[in-house]
Amino acid sequence: MANSPNIELPFVEAAQAQKHVTVNESLLRLDAVSQLVLQSLSETVPPNDAEDGEVYAVPQGAQPPWQALPGKLALRSNGGWVTITPRPGWQAWVVELGALCVFDGSGWVSVGPGAAGAGPRFEAIEFEHTVQSGGAQDTTVVIPAQSSVIGVTARVSDEITGNLTSWRLGAGGSDNRYGSGFGTAHNSFVRGLTGAPLAYYADTPLILTPENGAFSGGAVRFVIHMLQIDIPDLV
Repeated sequence: MANSPNIELPFVEAAQAQKHVTVNESLLRLDAVSQLVLQSLSETVPPNDAEDGEVYAVPQGAQPPWQALPGKLALRSNGGWVTITPRPGWQAWVVELGALCVFDGSGWVSVGPGAAGAGPRFEAIEFEHTVQSGGAQDTTVVIPAQSSVIGVTARVSDEITGNLTSWRLGAGGSDNRYGSGFGTAHNSFVRGLTGAPLAYYADTPLILTPENGAFSGGAVRFVIHMLQIDIPDLV
């Protein structure tokens, strides 16, 4: 009987008897993998008290009837086990770790906070800044305190006007930290990388400074690309 290529769902054959058996098996697999939860990545002894629908990632050294299934998933069904082959990119919540993991083709790798709630968190803060008439100016949206900024990107969403020739972008005591000589025309852009990831310990605005003149108007869409680290949960 042919199976689907990704989740290996069995297809119903023409003139097949007991079609409900095949359909029910497909529904069982879909129920397991559509919101995949793995009970364990390390359990080598198949638990006799596992409930129907529970899924285990089978490690090396597993005991019968899992002994031939390392790297595969074992789905509890009607007192037995149904085998599922994970594909690279599948994600699952792993109960024993309290973490979200992704399958990279050889194992399950954590991509989220640990069981205590701590972990890195990449964020992108996007906002529109209306350019005010005059000289250097701060954005009202700020880099949050306790953040490490990887870089800042931007796009001129409304032509920057005035007698300036270009403008520069900075923050925290350096008015050109993220570059200078930026264009004023509509859709001009900024791709400013921090030389090394830089920590900001207080709320810090971006600074726009006109070069060889002054601003009179315009708008810029900014994105701050940053990393924050969460502390463990209360104990």
